[in-house]
Amino acid sequence: MNRLIVSPSPHTRSGATTQKIMLDVIIALCPALIAAVILFGTRVLLLAAVCVGSCVLLEYLCRLLMKRDQTIDDLSAVVTGLLIALNVPAGLPLWVAVFGCFIAIVVTKQLFGGIGQNFANPAITARVILLASFSGYMTTRTVPQNYMAVDAIVSATPLVKLANGASTSTYLQMFLGVKSTCAIGEVSALALLLGGIYLVARKVIKPTVPLVFIGTVFVLSAVLGQDPLAQILSGGLMLGAIFMATDYVTTPATEKGKIIFAVGCGLITVLIRFYGGYPEGVSFAILLMNILSPQIDKMTMKKPLGGKA
Repeated sequence: MNRLIVSPSPHTRSGATTQKIMLDVIIALCPALIAAVILFGTRVLLLAAVCVGSCVLLEYLCRLLMKRDQTIDDLSAVVTGLLIALNVPAGLPLWVAVFGCFIAIVVTKQLFGGIGQNFANPAITARVILLASFSGYMTTRTVPQNYMAVDAIVSATPLVKLANGASTSTYLQMFLGVKSTCAIGEVSALALLLGGIYLVARKVIKPTVPLVFIGTVFVLSAVLGQDPLAQILSGGLMLGAIFMATDYVTTPATEKGKIIFAVGCGLITVLIRFYGGYPEGVSFAILLMNILSPQIDKMTMKKPLGGKA
């Protein structure tokens, strides 16, 4: 006898798991990591290993002390470690990197209940805290090893040059990564775009947030009389828009909400870059919009069929 089975949603399920999604993100981050190693040397590998190892160990110890099921096999801690490594200078002292991992895993993630319950992206939070606490270390420029010109060795990062009204690297140099930087993962736009295309092709992320975020910065930069192409190829815009502003937990769930979120990120980024005391605003923009995500979801959530307004 056939029966109508009534059960709570979701009724449609996919084969995607947290582990598979995180594995795809790790693969997508590999081009940026490889580019960083080529440009800045093997210390990048040491920094990445320390960050990943610290994040996994801290998550294991937290879950153990809190007497909760272990979650290190879902690979989310590995992704957080890689993102932290790509968000800091190559010469950052390892103990500072470990402190950033503690902020990301223990304070931002586990104290709020673990994956799926954090209020902000752990890697973004760690970067902002490190910038506030260890600004000297975090704003140290790293110069690619293939920089041969003397003026390149002593020059500031492209964003600092743009903020001071000076000329910066060529578009091709910025696209490939031949420029000084304060965060090794943001150096090559080409590598980041390859990772983003992979994530979209694997349907891990939708292109809405990255395209609207980057597009907002481009348009506002042009309106304000700045070089829009240089702005999107400089700093952490590509890294933030593709890999951190698309976080499932801290980004609005609705399509309309994603657009509002991305426009807000772009607007705050431009305001900080052009009118703030710090040349980069991507991390601060994403963190602030993470905090607003629940309210954006509440405003843009569709009314259920038969439900009250």
